[in-house]
Amino acid sequence: MNIDAIRILGVDPGLRNTGWGLIEIAGSRLSFLECGSIQTDSATSLAERLASIHCALTALVERNGPHEAAVEETFVNSDPQSTLKLGQARGVALAALALKSLPVAEYAANLVKKTVVGVGHAEKNQVAVMVKMLLPASDVASPDAADALAVAICHAQHRRARARGPA
Repeated sequence: MNIDAIRILGVDPGLRNTGWGLIEIAGSRLSFLECGSIQTDSATSLAERLASIHCALTALVERNGPHEAAVEETFVNSDPQSTLKLGQARGVALAALALKSLPVAEYAANLVKKTVVGVGHAEKNQVAVMVKMLLPASDVASPDAADALAVAICHAQHRRARARGPA
C-alpha cells in the first residue's frame, strides 16, 4: 500500500439499505477496496434499525481505517414520511463517522452524478456502469453500493478544492 494513499469511505444512506464503498486514491489513481450494503430488518423498530446502521458503520471504520468519508445529501421526495426516515438514517451515518473522528464531506446527488457520469440527472444504472468503468476491479452487488462508490469517487475528485475553501 502506498503511504501517500488516502482511503475514502463513501456512504449512500437509507433506512432499508445503506450503501457503502471504500476506495483509495494515490495521486490521481483510484483503486477499489471493497463495498457493500447495510440492510436493516423492517420488522424491528425505527430505533433498532438506526442503531444497526450506526453499529455497522462504526465497525466498518474500525476495520478499514478510512482517512476521510463522504455522504450523499438527502434527496427530498414527494413522500414526507420517507424523506424524514431517510434524513434520520443519514443523521445516524453522519454521527457514526464523526464519532470516529473522520472528516466528513457531503455531496448533493446531482453533483455525484455529474462528477461520475457527466450528467446531473443520470439514472442509477448509468451510475453503476460508470463506477465499473472507473473502478474495474469493483464487484458491486447492489445499486446502493454502486451509489456509495460514486459518492467516494465524487469526493476523490472534489477533495482538493474543498480543502482550499471558497475562491
